[in-house]
Amino acid sequence: MLVKVISAAVQGLEAIAVTVEVNVTSGMRFVLVGLPDNAVKESHERIVAAVQNSGFSFPMRSVTINMAPADVKKEGSGYDLPMAIGMMTTEGSVSPQLLPTTMMVGELSLDGSLQPIRGALPVAIKARSMGFERLIVPIQNVREAAVVNNVKVYGAHNLREVVDLLNGGGMLQPTEVDTRSEFYDHQANFDYDFSDVKGQEFVKRAFEVAAAGGHNIIMVGPPGSGKSMLAKRLPSILPPLSLSESLETTQIHSIAGSLKSDTSLIATRPFRSPHHTISPVALVGGGLNPQPGEISLAHNGILFLDELPEFNRSVLEVLRQPLEDRVINISRAKYSISYPCNFQFVAAMNPCPCGYYNHPLKNCVCTPGQITRYLNKISGPLLDRIDIQCEIMPLTFDQVSRSAPGESSATIRERVIKARRIQEERYRSYKGIHCNAQMTPSLMREFATPSPEDAEVLRQAMNRFQLSARAYDRILRVSRTIADLEGADHITSVHLAEAIGYRNMDRAGWGE
Repeated sequence: MLVKVISAAVQGLEAIAVTVEVNVTSGMRFVLVGLPDNAVKESHERIVAAVQNSGFSFPMRSVTINMAPADVKKEGSGYDLPMAIGMMTTEGSVSPQLLPTTMMVGELSLDGSLQPIRGALPVAIKARSMGFERLIVPIQNVREAAVVNNVKVYGAHNLREVVDLLNGGGMLQPTEVDTRSEFYDHQANFDYDFSDVKGQEFVKRAFEVAAAGGHNIIMVGPPGSGKSMLAKRLPSILPPLSLSESLETTQIHSIAGSLKSDTSLIATRPFRSPHHTISPVALVGGGLNPQPGEISLAHNGILFLDELPEFNRSVLEVLRQPLEDRVINISRAKYSISYPCNFQFVAAMNPCPCGYYNHPLKNCVCTPGQITRYLNKISGPLLDRIDIQCEIMPLTFDQVSRSAPGESSATIRERVIKARRIQEERYRSYKGIHCNAQMTPSLMREFATPSPEDAEVLRQAMNRFQLSARAYDRILRVSRTIADLEGADHITSVHLAEAIGYRNMDRAGWGE
């Protein structure tokens, strides 16, 4: 007897349908074909125990299972459920009537309970696109899958519930999620707020400009000056995610298996802060079983690298292409995958190995050579992709004790959103350009060229501080954002002067 059960495999950000064909004949053997990996090959013992412990009989005959298409590698344990249902159907325990209109995925425990799988959201999207009436997933994955409309999503606790559903009975009901309501209700849920930050007005202003224009930013300052504290509050002033951005972000986290069981949609921009011991593969993605890396998990959000010079040089250099292209292409001998990585890069570092160079109270014990070697760990091409560079100094006791609470994140966010709307309207007819940080040289000539009189301020600054050539474009981009925050149509000398103040590391003699 031949039975076909539909499942799915995740490749990159997409899912493809996998037909699990179960054929039972006389004999005593078990054959599994269709390019399965070790996790799939091990499913036989799990399925036997799960079926028997659920009170059903396992076919004591020759079983051949083919997973089509046979040229696509099948990975993970999400095929346990469709294989078990296929074998039980051959025994008459499951009615085959609903199988052609049902897609299912799930890992089985020995007691028959279902365990969560990765990629439930792209599987649900595939089920809808192929016109399936229902999708069966483990209960832990039901909320992320249920955000997809026009397909009934059932979350099952165990194998018996799935059998009862397919036989036309049971208590399982499709899960419904009010996607828009749940999305908009959680858009303003932040653990950190800028009102907690005392003093540091210059750096807070730099963060506002960075958020308004989508600019990358690096902070240089001694330990305890508030670099990490400020970075963690950046998501609270960024423009809210759109629904399409949220779906795309949730899809990436679903594939990585990092969604919580009670999460349906990611409503706030992700904030990723990997440790400096991270490997290049963990950062960009890939591996034996390809997975999104930290830069893709930060898609539509923030990638924060604290203690930047402590990261391996090879790790930092792989950031250069993703920062420019906003997509990472991973090519290996057995696969080629692209993951999106449109993130805002935020970095923090000490000014020297001991951390106290230029400190107002503590003496630096580093030699000039040590400081130079420390700063040279950050390459020029990487710095070239960071628009805003600002120094941050620790607050004194009087500044900390007397400072009143600062502006709330909500207040700053209003100004940021207003500036972003100006940019969205400006670049509406330019594909792939949404904010000032993405401006091409031709767009800069059109929208970020100051008058000859105002440009004189920039000329004098470049000569006086011996600013590098790469600083020129960055200053103009940031100036355009500062002008947008003020609602100005043109860049003036005031906007240029503030932008010049955000290029500390380009100044000749800095760090010497």
